[in-house]
Amino acid sequence: MKLTTRGQYSVKALLDLSLQPKYGPVSVRAIANRQDIPAPYLEKLLIEMRRAGLVKSIRGSVGGYQLAREPVKISIGQILESVGETIAYLPDRAPTSAQAEDWVTFTLWQRLNQKLKEAIYSITLADLYYDARSRQASLGEEANFVV
Repeated sequence: MKLTTRGQYSVKALLDLSLQPKYGPVSVRAIANRQDIPAPYLEKLLIEMRRAGLVKSIRGSVGGYQLAREPVKISIGQILESVGETIAYLPDRAPTSAQAEDWVTFTLWQRLNQKLKEAIYSITLADLYYDARSRQASLGEEANFVV
């Protein structure tokens, strides 16, 4: 499964928010600059994620976006779903042929698709956060993180 740019940008933006001290609000421009995402496009994605309850917006001079809940309570599947990414890798239609091989193949792909979906929903933003921090530490990098 390959994430679209839309999915990648969404995960990058929320991971960026999870790396902020006390998950404080961050401006769209700051996230866009750090993650090399066009700011207008990022704003649209953040609005979609706000509607899904993943982020909240804070108005004012020190406002911006922040996580609406702890990273451990946000799955990658929820992030992708919030911006319209399709989690299903295969169509739900059964083969029209009555040949056993077609059914076996179809069933196998259905099961693999289900396992992939379960995995995407079991990986949280916190998991990616710790992976990112571990990688940074191993490379001796500072806390600013570009996904």
